[in-house]
Amino acid sequence: MSSMKTNTLRTLLCVALGASGHAVAQQPEKLQMLTFGPPSLGALLPPVITAQKLDQKNGLSIDFQQRPPTAYTAQFNSGEFKVGGSAALLTVGLADLRGVKVTYLFNVFDYWGTVVTSRPEIQTLKDLEGKEIAAAKATTNFRLFEWLATQQGVDVSKLKVVNTAPPGLVGYALADRAAAVQIWEPAHTVLKAKKASVRALDLKIDESWKKFSGSTNFPYLGVAAHSDWAKANAALIPKLFATYKDAADWVLAHPDEAAKIVQAKGTADDQKALATLLRANDRLGMKVAWASTLRKEIESVYAAGQALKFLDGKPSAESIYEAPTK
Repeated sequence: MSSMKTNTLRTLLCVALGASGHAVAQQPEKLQMLTFGPPSLGALLPPVITAQKLDQKNGLSIDFQQRPPTAYTAQFNSGEFKVGGSAALLTVGLADLRGVKVTYLFNVFDYWGTVVTSRPEIQTLKDLEGKEIAAAKATTNFRLFEWLATQQGVDVSKLKVVNTAPPGLVGYALADRAAAVQIWEPAHTVLKAKKASVRALDLKIDESWKKFSGSTNFPYLGVAAHSDWAKANAALIPKLFATYKDAADWVLAHPDEAAKIVQAKGTADDQKALATLLRANDRLGMKVAWASTLRKEIESVYAAGQALKFLDGKPSAESIYEAPTK
């Protein structure tokens, strides 16, 4: 009888230990990520990921930390944060050229930007020469706007740029404090919901990019990491990719619900406008794809940066992450 009790206790103990071990194995991996604050593309998917627990679904527990562009760049490049969710390609390329070993893991958004104005005398980009334009100069979106403007014959050195952080751009446009404001989504949609009369100037994005790169894919912003982190945490990267892919798919399938999550503090009109933007996805350009599948297009973005003299050379091949093949 004693022997039977002993065996029973051993069996129960093994089951308990097995269950405990299984529970430990299922604990999500903690990951801290840096992003821009809203309204910005980098801040669009994190609240959805958190609300829908898509990180946990993919075995991660992500702590998103928000910063303005200048602080983001400083804290990411210094290695204080090893993973960045507002990684713009030109910023990644510049870091690489300066000896900061970082790699662009995957793309989340293709490029879209514009310039808005309420001034009747400004009808084309050329009309901006000699005028004051508000912009977030530290962003890749502004640098690519400059490149697109040069494709239309604009002398960008003649633009009088007033620098401000992205959250301030909507305020500049609402108050008409500058002749024009360089802006992108989702801030553009927020602005239009508040001031429908503002006009967007045609940057001829598709036409210029297709002519320059030969592609309709215009990779712009995604997720990057320090190369040493990427090597040490290779198993986490597909989980991170799956998290963002799930979030993008969910947003496109549930635009109204997503708008309420992203614009939790916005008005009903703000949320309706954002839902329309999400539903169309033309200006948003949400397209999650591994960087290695867009290598040719990414190198074209680097070439545009060199043409602007923003990049003083070609970033290394290692700055484009080579996704694992199944």
